[in-house]
Amino acid sequence: MSNSSFRGSVSSHIIDTSVVINLHACANGERILSAIPCDFLVASVVEAELDNEISRTNGEYSFLEMLVARRIVTVADLMDDEIELFGDLIAHLDDGEAATIAIAFHRQMTPVIDERKGRARATALGTLEPAWSLELLRHPSVIQSLGHRQSIETLYLALREGRMRIPHERTEEVISLLGEERAKECTCLPGYRARFGSVK
Repeated sequence: MSNSSFRGSVSSHIIDTSVVINLHACANGERILSAIPCDFLVASVVEAELDNEISRTNGEYSFLEMLVARRIVTVADLMDDEIELFGDLIAHLDDGEAATIAIAFHRQMTPVIDERKGRARATALGTLEPAWSLELLRHPSVIQSLGHRQSIETLYLALREGRMRIPHERTEEVISLLGEERAKECTCLPGYRARFGSVK
């Protein structure tokens, strides 16, 4: 997998709601973001999206608030020109995705988005190439920080608990890292039914 989105001089990345959920689910989200040498933002719309009973109960909202309090993530409000683009995008996308893409486009930041429709929309607009949650989890600095074994456990939890989406072309590599038996527990993997059959 290429980590091109996290190389070079790009200093800021803006993460979507599902990415926050994956980082929480993997149990090492704070360490992951702290290990990668760039700035991370989250749209205030994403923060509001997680301010609900389910996300408060399962800890996703408090996880994000902890990241903000420790200055690992900065909350970004939409500016006037971003609000206009956001308004256009919400006809097709969830609010969090739309806000993430609008800010990424106008501020020349890399959006971190896993959903196919959101990634396609960001690419069509001409944002910087969207990154995946998987790129965060498998960043060399993260693997070095967590160690090989814990980094694989982190990947497993993000897939099993967070239902993290990954690029189709990375499926074989991910299954190889997890092992077939653990991969069977990750029903969000691309081509799951064709490979493993129906969920038991």
